[in-house]
Amino acid sequence: MQDTKLYNFLKQISLYLSTSLIGPWRRRCIGLISLLIGFYLGSNLTVYFLQEVKQRPIVVLVMLIIIEVLIRLRSRVKNSEWPLYWLAIDNIRIGTVYSLVLEAFKLGS
Repeated sequence: MQDTKLYNFLKQISLYLSTSLIGPWRRRCIGLISLLIGFYLGSNLTVYFLQEVKQRPIVVLVMLIIIEVLIRLRSRVKNSEWPLYWLAIDNIRIGTVYSLVLEAFKLGS
């Protein structure tokens, strides 16, 4: 393969997926469970806070701000080997974003 931007991007994605889904069983289990917990939290928190606040866009905006803060914190750590708690936080974040996007598709907005 030639060393193009697309190839480097795909290589980074495969490296990330391989670190969270391939490896010791503890790392795989924490990665999968935290992904599912993030999906559960994202889908349930929007519904719960929607009933409390009555404004879905505000709830989603606050959740996205929290997610962006987590991304900024993660980018400050420059390790080649991620600790398990960063893997869990990152997968919770990914599961939450996935649930928000899925909720938007369900609502048709």
